[in-house]
Amino acid sequence: MDRDDVDRALARLAAEHEAVETSLLALQDHAGRRLLEGAALSGFTKERWAATDAAITRLWTYFDAYSGALAAAREIRERSRWPGVKDLSELTERLRGPGVVIAGAGVEGAALTERFSLAELVARMNELYAASLDVVVAADAVWSALPARIDLLAAELHRTRSLAHSVGVRPGEHPSGDDLEAITAELAQLREEVIADPLAFWVSPAGSSAPGGGRPDTERYDRAARALEDVRREVEAVLTVRQDAEQRLIALRDVLSRADRTLAEARTARVEVLAKIAASEVPAVSGPPTALQEQLAAAAEYRRRSQWHRLSPLLDALEDRAAEELERARASLTAVTAPLAVRAELRGRLDAYRAKVARLGLAEDPLLIERYDAARRMLWSAPCDLRVAEEAVLRYQRATAEALAPAQSDTRSDSAHQRPDGPGGEHA
Repeated sequence: MDRDDVDRALARLAAEHEAVETSLLALQDHAGRRLLEGAALSGFTKERWAATDAAITRLWTYFDAYSGALAAAREIRERSRWPGVKDLSELTERLRGPGVVIAGAGVEGAALTERFSLAELVARMNELYAASLDVVVAADAVWSALPARIDLLAAELHRTRSLAHSVGVRPGEHPSGDDLEAITAELAQLREEVIADPLAFWVSPAGSSAPGGGRPDTERYDRAARALEDVRREVEAVLTVRQDAEQRLIALRDVLSRADRTLAEARTARVEVLAKIAASEVPAVSGPPTALQEQLAAAAEYRRRSQWHRLSPLLDALEDRAAEELERARASLTAVTAPLAVRAELRGRLDAYRAKVARLGLAEDPLLIERYDAARRMLWSAPCDLRVAEEAVLRYQRATAEALAPAQSDTRSDSAHQRPDGPGGEHA
């Protein structure tokens, strides 16, 4: 390799080093990896994660070796602007030859010694990364999809069971009651298995694919959902014949109960906001309307007396007003908790800028430390004045921007200093 070949190879390897490092850090911070690391796994997932965890450890070992080899090659290249034959020969061997030796790869079960060229080492890291990412993404996809869907189906199952019991559809007395018991047991077992062994519920596509290619296996969930839907239709048929009015009254009570709970939550949240947030206008929360409860009691009395001609229009009006009441309660809760959301956003913004400052090596800047501490004290004190806290965060942002500007200018200046004079020219 001549001098230009060496420089081009070093530039390419540096770009690959940066890409690999970025990928490894993203894998390290991946939510799926963290969940796998802390979960009580079993079955197929336990085996795959043990191998994957070892592979990730090996990846970092390879990366450290790659970084060291690249740094050593750079050091040789920087000895002289015009490297001699000896230096070029050594650089050729380091950049193209199998000169990276890794003893034991840092993990149990690995070969005693592995020898790679830099290109081979990059290919090996890419291979391990793809395999590791495939496991992490697959587990995360299953955990993101199936448990939430199972929980929603279980909530629907609970509502259906309550409704079924109210019309006499019970285990041992009606086939649909027995079906509900079987679905309940299946959902509980399915959720437990999904949490402990998510990869057992992953379907990979045939042939090669990108890491994470595939989909969660929802066959058992779909079967349970279809069974519950069949039971629900049966219960609704019973309700239509026997207790249509009672069904509507139960639904009304549920809506009003949710509205009452939401208002109670809003009142509790208002006390918290008033205690934690200063100089903020927090709207008052009204109590539940007693008129709706009185009308609901009147509707139940109409049903007991079989006064259907009075009950039907009253139920129609109550259903509309109950929906409006629930919406009003939700809007009240949203309005009351808005200051807490603003404070959380300011906290997140402050920490994000601090992380950026630390990443760029300015964590010890006295002005930045002072302004960060001031903003943090305001945001983590009670009561917190949001307007003052926001100003403190903005001051920290501005100070950060001012501190970063010279560093970025120096970086551009260094880049210009190292730019060739022209095609085929030398470095300045």
